[in-house]
Amino acid sequence: MAKRSAERISGSGRALWRAALLGAAPLTLSSAEAQTLPNLSLNGMEAALNNVAWAAVTAGTALAALIAFTLFLRARRDERLVAAQREAAVLRTALDRTEALLDADDQKTVVWESATSEPRVFGGLAERVGAPSDRASFLAFSSWLSVDTAGELEAAIDKLRRQGEGFCIAVRAAGGALLEATGRTSGRRAVLRLRELTGERRSLAELKEQAVYVIGEMSALRALADLLPLPLWRRNRTGRLVWVNAAYARAVEADDAEAVVAAGIELLPARAREAMRDATRDGASYDDIATATMAGERRQLRILDQPIDDGAIGAAIDVTELQDTRGELVRITRSNARTVDQLTAGIAVFGRDRRILFHNAAFRSLWGLSADWLAAKPEESTILDQLRSERKLPEQSNYRDWRQKHLAAYDGEDHREELWHLPDGRTLRVVALPNADSGMTYIYENVTEQLSLESRLTALSHLQGETLDHLAEAVAVFGTDGRLRLFNPVFADIWRLSPAMLRDEPHISDVIEACQALHDDRRAWGDIHAAVTDMDHEGQAAGRMERPDGSVIDFAIVALPEGMSMLTFVDVTDSARVERVLKERNEALEAADRLKSDFIQHVSYELRSPLQTIIGFSELLSGAASGDLTKEQRDYMDHIESSSRSLMSLINDILDLATVDAGIMSLDIAEADIAALVRSSVDGLRDRLSEQRISLSIDVPEDVGTFQVDEHRVRQILFNLVSNAIRFSNAGGDIRVEARRQNDWIVFRIVDNGVGIPGDLMPAIFQPFETRSTRGRRGGAGLGLSIVKSLVELHGGGVDIRSEEGEGTTVTVRIPVAPAAMAVAAA
Repeated sequence: MAKRSAERISGSGRALWRAALLGAAPLTLSSAEAQTLPNLSLNGMEAALNNVAWAAVTAGTALAALIAFTLFLRARRDERLVAAQREAAVLRTALDRTEALLDADDQKTVVWESATSEPRVFGGLAERVGAPSDRASFLAFSSWLSVDTAGELEAAIDKLRRQGEGFCIAVRAAGGALLEATGRTSGRRAVLRLRELTGERRSLAELKEQAVYVIGEMSALRALADLLPLPLWRRNRTGRLVWVNAAYARAVEADDAEAVVAAGIELLPARAREAMRDATRDGASYDDIATATMAGERRQLRILDQPIDDGAIGAAIDVTELQDTRGELVRITRSNARTVDQLTAGIAVFGRDRRILFHNAAFRSLWGLSADWLAAKPEESTILDQLRSERKLPEQSNYRDWRQKHLAAYDGEDHREELWHLPDGRTLRVVALPNADSGMTYIYENVTEQLSLESRLTALSHLQGETLDHLAEAVAVFGTDGRLRLFNPVFADIWRLSPAMLRDEPHISDVIEACQALHDDRRAWGDIHAAVTDMDHEGQAAGRMERPDGSVIDFAIVALPEGMSMLTFVDVTDSARVERVLKERNEALEAADRLKSDFIQHVSYELRSPLQTIIGFSELLSGAASGDLTKEQRDYMDHIESSSRSLMSLINDILDLATVDAGIMSLDIAEADIAALVRSSVDGLRDRLSEQRISLSIDVPEDVGTFQVDEHRVRQILFNLVSNAIRFSNAGGDIRVEARRQNDWIVFRIVDNGVGIPGDLMPAIFQPFETRSTRGRRGGAGLGLSIVKSLVELHGGGVDIRSEEGEGTTVTVRIPVAPAAMAVAAA
């Protein structure tokens, strides 16, 4: 268009130029111009005219050019105006299109023309973003954005308008939607654009937001790690330290963490680090206890190390005090468990989940529960159900309600105590104590015996009161303060005291003063006063009072528990008289007994001498030196000798018995061979055995050994027992003598199959001079078994007889192996 306008202007100029040259326009001069013309000659004038003509031509040409240029400028202006109008129309169309696009796009644009101008808002956001539609509410960002992002956006806008500093940040609406906020400047204008982020852009923004958050968190965590007192570290894949905290640096006594990383200073021992590397290679975490030096001290550390993508992170916890405390706690717990196991009361501890946590041995024994079953930590309701199935709980008409009420103790804070009467007759005192952790502790105490004792004590107290009231003795009980606590009516009667005065609990001094009215024996009353008021019960008093009225009173002080004393008075007036009579009779009997013993000893001695003479002469006459005797004479001499020896044996038995009774017999203890002793004891009875055709067997092991005894007296014991067995055995009968060693005892048994001993004679079988005749057999003097018993007991042993009439008799003698055993047996 501009080209065509220039061509038109150029054409017009050329036309004007042509007209000026051809004289198409007349040349006129003004008067002034004419006056200036010189007075020229014709030639001069011609020349002048020529000059004027050329000047006119030139001026015309110039004027034409000027007019043409003016027309050209006017045409140019018109063309520019048209072009400007067209360009304005284009710009207006573009602006309308831009505004339409801004309003159509899902975004908000805010424009500030200057630092002081009001903003203009274009566009809109989706309803799900939650942005207000009106301008004022929209610009109040804190009303619809989250608090953190609203403050960040407002600060960024302030910098944009004041300093022209652009930004592009992600902000989050209160409803959770994520938006991109972009701030730019255009000249003096400040432009803010807000649009919702979706799809990949939203993901990138969220990642950026998370990255910023993570970086901030990492910085905070590192600052926090430096505040922690436990060493922390991070290692790369090769195991080299790449980061440590301040506590690590202090532990290795380094200047700072950077120095530790630069020098690779290790806190942990090599063995622990090697184990950590092995765990990291296997992708497993490491948790173990190691000993290391921290700040110059040997400490026990719990090492925790966890593999990560580019290495591992770890921490060291100082558990020195914890380990010591844990060890002490284990020792205390075991000690307490052992102590609690010694208690007779059953104890069970349940946790807040109502499962059993602890129990002692008495609890298991009380309910008969298995330790393995309890180790599974069953609930208390399960234990109650188990006990109910075994009929070990109190019988209840409604067990479910009872169990619910019992378990309701977990919801309370007060302790509970009750008695359980079990079907097996036991009574338990059950104490339920709430624990601090909402659990329960139960104490089960078997009070069956206690209740029985209390009942018996109550009955005994009543019985004691009734007994005291009906005693013939006077009884008074005094407390530790010397005051009367208890008395019976006899006490008041025997000393003629007022029961009202005694019920006021008078002091012993007042009681003695009242009693002295009947008997003023100051020494006896002084002893009583001292014994009652003696707290150590070292002073005892006992004695007899013969009162002026002729009555005789015995008194005694008996120490009672808890520092109390019991004073008793007995009226022994009648018994004193009887005692005197009995004492006189006893003295007479003792004199008679001594006379008897003296008589027996004298007579025995006097009889032994002539018997020795008779035995000696009978043996002499029976010998060959006296000549031959007829058969009848020899029978007479044998009878004389046999009767003399029997009489001598009887006299010896009487002397032995008298010696034992008098307590003057002594034993001659020596080592004796048991087998030889048994054989020698029966050798003198061979003739009698042959005469009665009785078989004798001896059963003594060869290794029975020896023992420490009076050999003569043991031989006498066996001789008497075998003789007694021969006397009461039938012709053709059997007698067996046995000897056995049983621990520290030698046991002899003499067994026969004779006539036996009637049952009515067994109680008196060991009494002296107790004899019996059986089937025409004449009994002996009745001293043999009595002497046997005395001699066996003198050795510290014992004798036992088992017999059945018609079946035979077994006599068992037990004698200690050594004198020490004798002393024990005798004791």
